[in-house]
Amino acid sequence: MKEIKIYPIKSILSHGGMISKDSESLLNDLSSALKDYSFKVISSIKEARKGDFLLILIQSGGSEGIFKSEVFPNYEGPYYLLTYGSSNSLAASLEILTFLHQNGKRAEVLHGDNLYIQNRIEALYNEKKNEKPYRLGVFGEPSDWLISSYVDYKKAKDILNVDLIDIKESEVIENILSIDMDSLEGVDEFDYSKEEIRKALRIYEGLKKLVAKYELDAFTIRCFDILSAAHSSACLALALFNKDGIVASCEGDVPSLLTAFLMQKRFAWHCFQANPQWIDPVHDDIHFAHCTLPLDMATSYCLDTHFESGIGVGIHGELPKGPVTVLKINAEINEFYCEEGELVENEYRKDRCRTQIKLHMHAPVTYFLSSSLGNHHQILFGHHKKEIKEYLLSLGLRNVAA
Repeated sequence: MKEIKIYPIKSILSHGGMISKDSESLLNDLSSALKDYSFKVISSIKEARKGDFLLILIQSGGSEGIFKSEVFPNYEGPYYLLTYGSSNSLAASLEILTFLHQNGKRAEVLHGDNLYIQNRIEALYNEKKNEKPYRLGVFGEPSDWLISSYVDYKKAKDILNVDLIDIKESEVIENILSIDMDSLEGVDEFDYSKEEIRKALRIYEGLKKLVAKYELDAFTIRCFDILSAAHSSACLALALFNKDGIVASCEGDVPSLLTAFLMQKRFAWHCFQANPQWIDPVHDDIHFAHCTLPLDMATSYCLDTHFESGIGVGIHGELPKGPVTVLKINAEINEFYCEEGELVENEYRKDRCRTQIKLHMHAPVTYFLSSSLGNHHQILFGHHKKEIKEYLLSLGLRNVAA
């Protein structure tokens, strides 16, 4: 039997026992429908232990202050607020929900017909019981120019269920340089300078050692510092990791890492992390470019140098024309941008990063000029705005787009 703990709260002005008649009716209905679950009412929030599945039963208006003083300091969440349509229960729950989101906590109101609530309880119970925190590596700090990309690690854990693991840059470089380039396999698979491919694959193998050592599900790397240490770029290595389903973002960009990882974990979608290069606010066109992308996102590709340094191995990929979605979660993990468009052209200019695409967006591109959530954005194949919005809104994030 799967146990669900219930902690009821209501205003001190409410009469009757600990459980109101409306609450009792709701719990009886849920108990009858969810035959594999047992419901245990607890009298103190401190009876809720780590790993329990807890529903906080909001029974009346005026519960907000009680929640803030009794529940919030003594329970880390996630917070599932069970409510119904009388005694201002829903109104109080919405105020509490807003308070929790303001404090960077994952929370949801369970309200509506009983079938909807039952389905949400089952889904949330299975999610909580089966999902251990994911481990995401941060190899070095964000690059110096990413001044808006520092993430609160505790907030990432609370909202997204990820542990961000710092790995010192010195350890990263040490692992890369420990690889014997003469022993590398797969050099002949690439039509490029064999010496440069060996250098690039040495970075790949060195990073693989760290992924295995720290049992990482994904990582981001301060890649520009690798250029001088390994005399090559990490572009090919990151392209290979992403192709194989291990999300790897460059420049130590943690928000971009989180954005791409959520899409991979939730939907199994690959993302292309890229910089806006040119924006046409009259026609709602935007040009993106970067030197790496998951190789399986390209219809074809050739190798080039890394753009800024002129060394290493960059990827010049051709991507299929058609529907795309552009996405970004901000560093505060409380807002996101998500809009759809069309990939209308592949480009190549020597003064930009190597994979270059032109998008025509279905929404005004003035977002990028007035309220952009950062430099890098993630590009996915297909129109997925509805699914992504529903998912991120359920985590408590706000949509900055129209």
